[in-house]
Amino acid sequence: MIYYVLTGIGALAVGVVATLIVTRMISKARGNGIIDDAKLQAEKIKNEKIIEAKEAEMKIKTEAERQANSRLAKVQQAEAKQKQRELQLNQLQSEVQRKKNENDTFKVNLENQQALLDQKKDEIEKLKRNVQDTLEHVAGISAEEAKEKLIESLKDEAKTAAASYINDIMDEAKLTANKEAKRIVVQSIQRVATETAIENAVTVFHIDSDEIKGRIIGREGRNIRALEAATGIEIIVDDTPEAIVLSGFDPVRREIARLALHQLVADGRIHPARIEEVVAKVRKQVEEEIIETGKRTAIDLGIHGLHPELVRLVGKMKYRSSYGQNLLQHSRETANLCAIMASELGLNPKKARRAGLLHDIGKVPDEEPELPHAMLGMKLAEKYKEKPDICNAIGAHHDEVEATSLFAPIVQVCDAISGARPGARREAVEAYIKRLNDLEQLALSYPGVVKTYAIQAGRELRVIVGADKIDDAETERLSTEIAKKIQDEMTYPGQVRITVIRETRAVSFAK
Repeated sequence: MIYYVLTGIGALAVGVVATLIVTRMISKARGNGIIDDAKLQAEKIKNEKIIEAKEAEMKIKTEAERQANSRLAKVQQAEAKQKQRELQLNQLQSEVQRKKNENDTFKVNLENQQALLDQKKDEIEKLKRNVQDTLEHVAGISAEEAKEKLIESLKDEAKTAAASYINDIMDEAKLTANKEAKRIVVQSIQRVATETAIENAVTVFHIDSDEIKGRIIGREGRNIRALEAATGIEIIVDDTPEAIVLSGFDPVRREIARLALHQLVADGRIHPARIEEVVAKVRKQVEEEIIETGKRTAIDLGIHGLHPELVRLVGKMKYRSSYGQNLLQHSRETANLCAIMASELGLNPKKARRAGLLHDIGKVPDEEPELPHAMLGMKLAEKYKEKPDICNAIGAHHDEVEATSLFAPIVQVCDAISGARPGARREAVEAYIKRLNDLEQLALSYPGVVKTYAIQAGRELRVIVGADKIDDAETERLSTEIAKKIQDEMTYPGQVRITVIRETRAVSFAK
């Protein structure tokens, strides 16, 4: 049994070994086939890569040949341009050399011509000296003396010709400009009718009976002292029947005192406490009246957009005067004249009217700085955002600043027209006489003037000159110089006419 088992096991082992040998043989055969296939595939890939490499080599070679040809063409083109430039440079050098040779030749010729010119100049100078010596010998005077006489003669002729020329120009200007200016001025004055208001430094308060005077004075003068202290006005109670005089230079304070007295007398209760209460109430009413007057004036003149402070200053003009002329009436008249003249000249009448109304606001400030009223008015207008041309017209109406627009001379002229009307302003007798004397003395300071007479309230100056000292041409020049000096050195309303009189008198006696 064991034998059969062992025999079976040996047979089985032999089968297994045989199977393994067969399997290895089969695997070896298959491995050889795969290797052969791989070798064939590798050979095929090798051939393909060789072909691709040859194609790439051909492409690179072709591209290199193309680039080399292109570079060769560029080099050849650059060589051609370089040769052309060398040719042009050679031509230019030849031209420069030719020009240099020509310049050297011209320079030599120029030097020769200069030498010849210098020689001729010396000959002419010698000839000139010979002629001059001959002329001096014949004339008996030297050349310098003759030159001085000629210059003096030409000066006299030039003065005469200039005076005549100036007169011709002035006559021509008068025929055109003076006529038109007179028309505009006269038309403007005719279209403005403003009442003349003359104010003084006193106000007369009328009362019904003299018994009220005692009540106003009060016991031991308490009432009148309280009233004077509250208003700042001197109250004069004298023997004048039914009248009390309020004296003071401030018209606003005088108006406050007058209204306060009116209310106190009407109420009947007059004592210091009541006086202070009424004066405070009246002062407030006057301030309101000032603002209302300013608004009403602006509305009447068609002026809009004024700053409230400017409106108050305009209303304050009602209680101010300039040389006795009510300042508000003067400003209204100036504003209307400015608008009319601006319309005649083709300018904006609203701007001109605005500048005319505001031109004297520097006379009614709340403070009193050390500035001319025109400059102060200009600064106030600038402060309250008025336009530059309006501000300049305000500041330039007395020539404190330079005029930069046509509104400035219009305001200046209209201000003079309003102030120069007969009766518009009053003038102190001393100042009036002094102005007349200054006019006469100014004209007497010129040589040749014999007598001077200021006539027509200083509106005309008659100047009499000596006939043996000044000729007719000099009289015209003298009148112009006197007029210019008056303009520069004197202040006067309106205009002054200067008339120079020269006459020759022949006197003989029959015996």
